[in-house]
Amino acid sequence: MDPKEIAQLQSYLRKTFGSKNLEVRARPKKKDSAEVFVDGEFIAVLFREEEDGETSYQFQMAILDVDLEQA
Repeated sequence: MDPKEIAQLQSYLRKTFGSKNLEVRARPKKKDSAEVFVDGEFIAVLFREEEDGETSYQFQMAILDVDLEQA
């Protein structure tokens, strides 16, 4: 993903989740995905998918059972 695409995704996710502390960062050595952080903590991976001339994004977030105990 290029810097413009990452900035657009970050803006969209900040608005959607209501968090100015959300950051989308490029992944080293990966061009089809980016990492999502909140307050500097990694939370998810964004994957870009292209099919039939259309682009979509998949937000993949794992939630561990130990994380639920801290909530």
